[in-house]
Amino acid sequence: MEPESTASELTVAVRTSPRGVVVRPEGELDHDTAGPLREALRSAVDGGLGRVVIDCAGLDFCDSTGLNLLLHTRLDAQEAGLLLMLADPGPMVSRMLDITGVRAVFHIYPSVAEALAAEDL
Repeated sequence: MEPESTASELTVAVRTSPRGVVVRPEGELDHDTAGPLREALRSAVDGGLGRVVIDCAGLDFCDSTGLNLLLHTRLDAQEAGLLLMLADPGPMVSRMLDITGVRAVFHIYPSVAEALAAEDL
């Protein structure tokens, strides 16, 4: 995947597959860096390709801005009739989802391949 956009400490790569769109942020996701990811996710949802998979493996940090972006994107995807899936959240993102009590609202998979291969829910 080629980086589509960058902010001071975050890059976002997007690739399309037959089952949907994979969005991979890498770096630190916070108030100052969320813009490129917000735009990539908006485009992915607007594209309407069945599912949007956020590959979290490259996230080094995610604050409340990032969490709110994930939650809002989930709602946008749901309204558009799409699935939003998180792949490979890693310990930092997993802990944030657990501490905030929102893990149950996301479809979470160990890898992008498993998220793309999953049955439609």
